[in-house]
Amino acid sequence: MIPTTPVTVKDGIANPAPLGLCAFGMTTVLLNIHNAGFFELNTMILAMGIFYGGLAQVIAGVIEAKKNNTFGLTAFTSYGFFWLSLVGLLVMPKLGWGVKASELSMCCYLGIWGLFTFCLFFGTLRLNRALQFVFASLTILFFLLVLGDATGNESIKHLAGYEGIICGLSAIYTGIAGVLNEVYGKVVMPIGTVTSK
Repeated sequence: MIPTTPVTVKDGIANPAPLGLCAFGMTTVLLNIHNAGFFELNTMILAMGIFYGGLAQVIAGVIEAKKNNTFGLTAFTSYGFFWLSLVGLLVMPKLGWGVKASELSMCCYLGIWGLFTFCLFFGTLRLNRALQFVFASLTILFFLLVLGDATGNESIKHLAGYEGIICGLSAIYTGIAGVLNEVYGKVVMPIGTVTSK
């Protein structure tokens, strides 16, 4: 028989944050391996964007609403729909559902998401260091992508790809930490808890 540590769930609803963080992180890593220049934009990335980065994060956000977590609801639902809208931007013109987004419009799209992420970063200052890193690195990623699109400089786009891989890996770490710390009932993977004053 395998020994197990009982997991206590206080409100009867499992913590959706690890799902949302892993969905965001894994999809971000894969897209940014492409941005770094290792392979072409393909259906693997689009499928991850729809089903894991998109739908799984929206589900996590809805569960966060049931847990009365406004930050989690706003972040996961928003980034879930970010992934769905990004796939839409790529696929819709190929289906004849509108004109392909221009470089300027993509700069505006990525820029507004960068601003949104920067605003949410201030919420992480009351949460933990791991989330602070995720949101700070995501803010930098969005603005590097804006700079890459604005200048057309492939080196900046590749730099954004590498930075995005780091951002995605940090989200995966934070998500897995949430799972393992709960399962073992102790800090297995530290996330840098912020002490409230």
